Amino acid sequence: MTALNSGPRSPVTAAAAFRVRRLFIGSCVALAATGMTFSVRGDIMGALGQDFALNHYRLGLIAGAAFYGYVGAILGGGLLVDGLGAKKILVFAFIAQLAGLVVTITASGFNALFAGTLVVGLGNGLIEAAANPLVATLYPTNKTLRLNTFHAWFAGGLIAGGVVGYGFTRAGMGWQAKLGVILLLVVGYGVLLFPLRFPHTERVVAAVTSKEMFRTALRPVFLVFLGCMLLTASTELGPNQWIPDTLNQLAGASGILVLTFVNGIMFASRTIGSRLIGHLSPVAVLAGSCALAAIGLQLLAHTRSAPVAYGAAAVFALGIGRLWPTMLGVVAERCPKGGSFVLALMGSGGMLATALTVPWMGGLIDRHGAASTFAMVSVLPAICVLVFSSVWLRDRRVGGHGVEPLSTEEAAA
Repeated sequence: MTALNSGPRSPVTAAAAFRVRRLFIGSCVALAATGMTFSVRGDIMGALGQDFALNHYRLGLIAGAAFYGYVGAILGGGLLVDGLGAKKILVFAFIAQLAGLVVTITASGFNALFAGTLVVGLGNGLIEAAANPLVATLYPTNKTLRLNTFHAWFAGGLIAGGVVGYGFTRAGMGWQAKLGVILLLVVGYGVLLFPLRFPHTERVVAAVTSKEMFRTALRPVFLVFLGCMLLTASTELGPNQWIPDTLNQLAGASGILVLTFVNGIMFASRTIGSRLIGHLSPVAVLAGSCALAAIGLQLLAHTRSAPVAYGAAAVFALGIGRLWPTMLGVVAERCPKGGSFVLALMGSGGMLATALTVPWMGGLIDRHGAASTFAMVSVLPAICVLVFSSVWLRDRRVGGHGVEPLSTEEAAA
């Protein structure tokens, strides 16, 4: 293989020198482990409340700790990945996830639960900090489609966590055993990825300076999408943390099965549904997705039976399924010189917003009830419908969705 440090090369030819498929599959397994932490945590909320005498607000603080850890890790990792390389960042993620899960499983009170969840969140954030730019580097001419496929495995992990949660509960097994299963996926991605050689990130290979990278983060188009990321991430991840606990009360439905159903639809929309990217503007997809998410939340707010709960959840899932990866894909295509830094800003911004949304929703549930809480959150995607529609109309006036090439080879492709 030709060494990458022999001089600037196109990301297209640079990626070809590595085991692209195995790097991609290993990254998918790592993101599946991350997704599993989310659904298992949602499933065990009630059990933690009973075992440790915690109200919804304090449970929200514990769940929010994962997002705070995620924020710090994805932002810090995004700044370091170009220098240290994706492989070292993923090794740090591996260590953090293992340590955080062990601390949580052996916790004896609120402080240990908070600390363990925080450390798991650090590992989760490092995975995304490394894997998002890695996927963009491996597939430089097909970023949005591949990022959608990659993030399908976040939903896949959520599904696996839901199945484990439901099955282990039926078998009478405790919340500690459910968390223990996640360790298997963590070990799995370590085995797949760590023997491999990793490429440098797309920005490093293309010799884009740090000054250009930071300047890109101040472009108006990026700031608009960053602002929307705060709202779309809260729309997706905030309600998902409370669906298992609240739908049991609202509709008599198995909340964890409803969440698994939601994530099954998300998985399909990010794999099969991602083919729509080739025919529709991704900004139009974002506008339609936010409209469906707002409608779905309103329907969840008025759910009083299990069949209606599944119908409302289906609409909500169709809405949120494409949001996170398409937001990243649009930014990667429109602001490629921002590299891993702008992707890290998107991820950390979304997680910070969610870290605030989860306990806020918990407090609203304590004071007003879950139904009114879902209705309030529906305002967030409704705002995004207006913003994305405006961007889409502007794009149409200037010739369509703009994809900026990072190299002449990408421009030709």
